[in-house]
Formats: sequence, structure tokens, C-alpha cells
Amino acid sequence: MAERISDAEHAVMEVLWDQAPLSAQDVAERIGPERDWTANTVKTLLGRLLAKKVIAHEEEGRRYLYRPLVARDDYVSGESQRLMDRLFGGKLTPLVAHLAERDELSADDIAEIEALLKALKQ
Repeated sequence: MAERISDAEHAVMEVLWDQAPLSAQDVAERIGPERDWTANTVKTLLGRLLAKKVIAHEEEGRRYLYRPLVARDDYVSGESQRLMDRLFGGKLTPLVAHLAERDELSADDIAEIEALLKALKQ
């Protein structure tokens, strides 16, 4: 994925990752009332995502149905790597150290990291 997606576009992608294909109206209804977006706002965001080639559409009668072309896991991997590259020289250890130094890791977080490391060693 060459172009990054905005936070608003990401909200639309989350809906499509959860269930697709969907019409623009279906997406607008699933976005949630807290965003208070009109169907036209959602259509604009869908248009941007189409231009970025992260979603596709197909005609069904008089409406379009939209589906993601990028898997959620692939998107998360790319964004995670960009964050590490930009802020931590591409390395995971400084990121974890930064979170630990700021007391932003809970006991549960630490236990999960330890379990993950143990599983990776096997």
C-alpha cells in the first residue's frame, strides 16, 4: 500500500474488514452515531479509498458494493513497521523499552510479552 490512509478512512476500512461487501449506506449505518457522518461523507471516504486502491467496488443494481483489497493484518503490519522505522530505527526493542520506562505496560502486558517470547524460543 503506497498511500497511507487517514483516521477517517481507517474507520471505514474497519467496517469493511468486519463485513464486506457493503453499500455506502450500509457502511454509514455501521460507522456509529458518535461520528455523526452523513452518507455523502462516507461516499467521499469510499471514493478516496478507491483512488488509493485499498478497496474495490462492484455494481449491484443501482448501487455499489465495496470490499477491501488490503487485509487488516497486512495493514497493521505495514503501519507497525512504519512506526518502528520512523521513531525507533526499525527496531522493536527500543519501542518496548520506551513503553516500559513510561510505566505504560501493565502486568498483563508484561505477562503476554513473556509468553510470546517463550513461544518464539521454542
